[in-house]
Amino acid sequence: MTGDKFRFRFRKAGDLRLLSHLDLARCLERMLRRAAIPFKSSAGFHPAPRMIFAQSMPLGVDGLREVLELETTAPLDAEDVRDRLNRQAPRGLAFTEVRVVPMKASAVPRRMVYALPLPADRVEAVARRAAELLAQEKVWVDRIKPRPRKLDIRQYLRGISLVPLSPEEGGTGKDTLPLPQERGELQIDIWVTGSGTARADELLALLGVTDLLDA
Repeated sequence: MTGDKFRFRFRKAGDLRLLSHLDLARCLERMLRRAAIPFKSSAGFHPAPRMIFAQSMPLGVDGLREVLELETTAPLDAEDVRDRLNRQAPRGLAFTEVRVVPMKASAVPRRMVYALPLPADRVEAVARRAAELLAQEKVWVDRIKPRPRKLDIRQYLRGISLVPLSPEEGGTGKDTLPLPQERGELQIDIWVTGSGTARADELLALLGVTDLLDA
């Protein structure tokens, strides 16, 4: 499978979750040069690789299936490009999937799913708040930028679920709502649209678990 434009899924976790978007782009440029991949560059006084991230992740969040598109100056084997990048990647960064896409194609994110582990003593209260939130017709939050305003984010909220952690992590591993004494994982599923989206920090505040991030 060869092509001139590639779409990757990649994982960024561990210490690299603290890497800014700009620093990640610089890191990838060094990887491309070390892997001897002939990439296309932008025009201007400060050319940069022609690569596009479908969505920038908030600082401090592990990205499990982020999307990157890269243009090359010659047809290359997709699997070979992925393997060469992985050999140059720092610990915590890994390219997991790759496929060739048309040159005019552009990745447009439609959904984002955030996950947060919950201690056992918080599961019941969060489950109750999640049910209340999903039952509301409108969910209002305060947005500061680009101007202060109130915004209804209910249209962007696809779902909120709590699932038990796997047995080795202290849960039952069943696809059911965890019992109060079990550790669980909070999953927030939101739509990403051309008119906007909800933010994970807004929903975590509404669910009363912001302190878990602070800790």
